[in-house]
Amino acid sequence: MTLATLIPLTHSATLRRLLYEGMQALGLDPGHIYRQAYRGMPLKAGALEARLVHEMAPLLWQALPALSDDVDIGLHLGEVMQPRPMDVVGYAQQASSTLREALQVFVRWQHILSGGFAARLLEDESAGQACLVIDLDYQGVGSLRQQMECLAQLFSKQLCSLTDGEFRLSGLSFRHAQPANLSEHRRLFGLTPQFAQPHDCLLFPQALLARPLRSANGPIFALLCAHAEQLLAGLQENQLLNRLRYQIDLRLGRERCDLSACAQAMDLPAAALQRALLQQGQGFRALREEVQRLRSAELLLTGAPLREVARACGFAELSPFYRAFRRWYGQTPEQYRSANLSAAVAKPEVLTRG
Repeated sequence: MTLATLIPLTHSATLRRLLYEGMQALGLDPGHIYRQAYRGMPLKAGALEARLVHEMAPLLWQALPALSDDVDIGLHLGEVMQPRPMDVVGYAQQASSTLREALQVFVRWQHILSGGFAARLLEDESAGQACLVIDLDYQGVGSLRQQMECLAQLFSKQLCSLTDGEFRLSGLSFRHAQPANLSEHRRLFGLTPQFAQPHDCLLFPQALLARPLRSANGPIFALLCAHAEQLLAGLQENQLLNRLRYQIDLRLGRERCDLSACAQAMDLPAAALQRALLQQGQGFRALREEVQRLRSAELLLTGAPLREVARACGFAELSPFYRAFRRWYGQTPEQYRSANLSAAVAKPEVLTRG
């Protein structure tokens, strides 16, 4: 097994369907855009409802400005896209009793939408302000400017629709760097966002959370929540252990990678994450070692220097890395690299036709 063979996180096709409509509204050819963004990669036709691999998203969003010849394409897509209920999460939000409950629905079942979400709802009573964090994490990629600026508009529009036009932003924060020109941001959001912030989030008056929703329906809400719970339980790739492995792999060798840091990234109290792991017969240290073990083997076969391999696996010194590697594989890193590279050279290459 390698890191690549661990079950990848997925996201629903909801945003892709809205993206297709948005591109068409802007006069772009969605099929051409996708083929160019994923050039050389096999794309399956049809299956609009099929879930997608989460880590594929950066390829599209990073390519969009050049393919559309629009440096603000995320903003302009968000401007023309019309959010509407398209999945169980959206319908449950509509049936919620208040805006607070609708946002709690999103936070509770966010991983139906994407396993990469690290969203949460925060309230500051002293300031009378609420904050909806909408962070999306990707391996080795910072927050995607075009995606997050598009999502910020979609969320704002959705919340405005739920509250019959009463929702208004009081602030907006992004993790990505500030663009050179902010005129479109001011036009579309009605304010100047803050950039290079710790989180991507929407800020709005806390009082709005108590606003009753006209579309509230208690019996339907209960049915939808039960269905959402079943659906989330069936998404093995987006369940707790796999998302925790993802967070470990995201942080290992780059930033603090202990249970507390991973729990915070997953919007869980450390004690709650610890309890959840115990209930599944797992331990954080064992999961982290699993990721370290798989990563060390992969990096050794790239020819990377041993100190770089050790550092990328979360070891500050070589000696503890050597001890751990011997425990995992029963040999030194040099012996493992030599044996496996020799085997690869001896094995005849198999050519395939594309």
